[in-house]
Amino acid sequence: MDQLALAQDKNKLPKELRDEVIEKVKSRFAHWGYPLTKHEIIVTDFGLGDFWRVGLVENWMVNDTSAGYCGKYLFLFANQTCPKHRHKDKRETFIVMKGLVRMEYDGRVLDMLPGDVLTVERWNDHRFTGLVDSLIIEVSQPSIVDDNYFADRGVCYGKYIGDAETE
Repeated sequence: MDQLALAQDKNKLPKELRDEVIEKVKSRFAHWGYPLTKHEIIVTDFGLGDFWRVGLVENWMVNDTSAGYCGKYLFLFANQTCPKHRHKDKRETFIVMKGLVRMEYDGRVLDMLPGDVLTVERWNDHRFTGLVDSLIIEVSQPSIVDDNYFADRGVCYGKYIGDAETE
């Protein structure tokens, strides 16, 4: 199973909620004048059951493991957070395209505006919140589901940060 299919398989939200979210995201992208890619839209609450508070919408552009790169849209609704996590193998660069994003990284809190760029080095905790509806582009090494280490054991995919010490 490829990584996009694996990510989609791990995100089992109720169909009504997923459909509502996708329609809102499509509307916001159209309003902003950004095209979505042909790939399926991933809607996740990370298994925590509170999508509007802790969640994320992803639309992958490319995830080429053989060439070593990934690009994707990350969409956050106002006051929605992607929970604290890190990656062993992936270095990420985030570019804010729309909105206002609060990024917590390396002991700092950064309020990022469109055009702001932040590179997150491997194995550094980070989390981000849309203070308003926000769009980020992620450019990184390939996205591998098992290279996500979350601080919350309740997250439905990836691994728990504490488990990394036993690997």
